Amino acid sequence: MIVSALPRVDFVLGGARSGKTGVALARAEASGLSAVMVATAQAHDAEMETRIAAHRAERGPEWGLVEEPLALADVLAREAGEGRVLVVDCLTLWLSNVLFADRAVEAEIAGLAAALERVAGPVILVSNEVGLGIVPENALARRFRDLQGRLNREIARVAERVTLVVAGLEMVVKQSGTR
Repeated sequence: MIVSALPRVDFVLGGARSGKTGVALARAEASGLSAVMVATAQAHDAEMETRIAAHRAERGPEWGLVEEPLALADVLAREAGEGRVLVVDCLTLWLSNVLFADRAVEAEIAGLAAALERVAGPVILVSNEVGLGIVPENALARRFRDLQGRLNREIARVAERVTLVVAGLEMVVKQSGTR
């Protein structure tokens, strides 16, 4: 039984530890659909292993899991469908994976947006809003911040709902039909 209808593309963004993943998980669970986490994180060190374990603990055992650090558009095309909801956590890590894999970042962003325009079932995407702070001091950090802003703009463009989470509070900044 579906308790809460979801938009086809639902975008949840906010600062670090703002509660955005919790919002995405709650929306997926309230939908009554079969939920699948699409995890983009890679455990390169003990801290990331701990963070990944904590995120796993947040979800119940009924959640499916697809781990994919790079080929996100392919996963969405393959996994999205009727009767299930995908939660992508998170686009920020995906972007850093793409950047450090020396892939064509702009093309990857465009490919992800195109995949989202064609998904066969609801997708909730989680991302960090990194452009509200000071200008980073080094070129790589500035490039990442700029690319993250472009990525967030592109996903917001194709999303039917965009929510900014601040201190655990949700602010809907776009609802279906608005641009």
